[in-house]
Amino acid sequence: MSTTSTVPTALALASRLIACPSVTPATGAVFTAMEEMLTPLGFTVERFVCGEAPDGPVENLLAVRDSGAPGPHFAFAGHLDVVPPGNNWTSDPFTPELRGDLLYGRGAVDMKGSIACFVAALAAAPGLPGTVSLIITGDEEGPAVHGTVALMERMAERGVKPDLCLVGEPTSVNRLGDMVKIGRRGSVNMWITVNGMQGHVAYPHLADNPIPRLLRILTAIEAIELDAGTDWFQPSNIEITDITVGNPATNVIPAQATARLSIRFNDQHSGAGLVERIRALVEAEGGVLEAKISGEAFLTAPGTFSTLISNAIQTVTGIAPELSTTGGTSDARFLSKLCPVVEFGLTNATMHKLDEAVAVQDLEQLTAIYGDILVRVLTN
Repeated sequence: MSTTSTVPTALALASRLIACPSVTPATGAVFTAMEEMLTPLGFTVERFVCGEAPDGPVENLLAVRDSGAPGPHFAFAGHLDVVPPGNNWTSDPFTPELRGDLLYGRGAVDMKGSIACFVAALAAAPGLPGTVSLIITGDEEGPAVHGTVALMERMAERGVKPDLCLVGEPTSVNRLGDMVKIGRRGSVNMWITVNGMQGHVAYPHLADNPIPRLLRILTAIEAIELDAGTDWFQPSNIEITDITVGNPATNVIPAQATARLSIRFNDQHSGAGLVERIRALVEAEGGVLEAKISGEAFLTAPGTFSTLISNAIQTVTGIAPELSTTGGTSDARFLSKLCPVVEFGLTNATMHKLDEAVAVQDLEQLTAIYGDILVRVLTN
């Protein structure tokens, strides 16, 4: 007599998550769906909401399953919030639609699909020793103020500390498995304000033009070469992203000039150190600097963890992945303070785009890879 498997597929789980609109910051139905997926698998699920507008409220979910048998603590981290879908989708962005071999919907690859694959892998591999936790936030695509950082604070209160963490961001580029992220550059944004005194252009001695001073500051900044890169990081770069005077008159010396910088930096620098370096140049010309450090650079040096993940990828796909630190920031910048962290997930070609879609075969293969990683981590 034949039986029908009750193990949920990643396709079904991803479809269910996509069907819950969760534009950042996310709360509500998508977390209920997540809880209902994990509870039958033996997880203790804790949900909490924190923060107020404009950066909140944000919902977070911490799920932990302790087998009672000795073994490592392996964590999977991800986010259920998505960027706004925009207009002109071929189909409704929050109605998952299977067309051919592709599943369409906002979050299909970034990153509800990866989360679904991890849950499907857990469901297909019961009885593993050790501890597994899921660290899931509703605020990664937004300010990330009340998301993973708040989860880490809650984990500290509960005494939850993983030995290794895998972040399911879409790291693959041309095909599933071709790239794994073992680090990320840090990010800091800076705002420069130079105040002067407004006056008539025919009487410059009665005014103080802030523009020449701002230009001298920016020229000095442009002359900086932060570094030449490292074995694992590209060179750090400073980019001037805005210059504003806003002077509508041709015969008026303006009272203020401003500029904005963005610096992406490798692990040879700290955000605070870069802020102070730029501040010295700004204040030398009488300017004022404000800065926001979005995250520090981190590197999980190639070793046992990255090799384990690479081997799992190669077993399923036949591909030896490239280890990389390219791209923007992710919540791994926070989680790296807990334990070694590596990022690996679906292909990123359609993330944040109209008609975001994931190949069904990729969902199946990623589920197999995550399952292999779970076995390799928890049983070795």
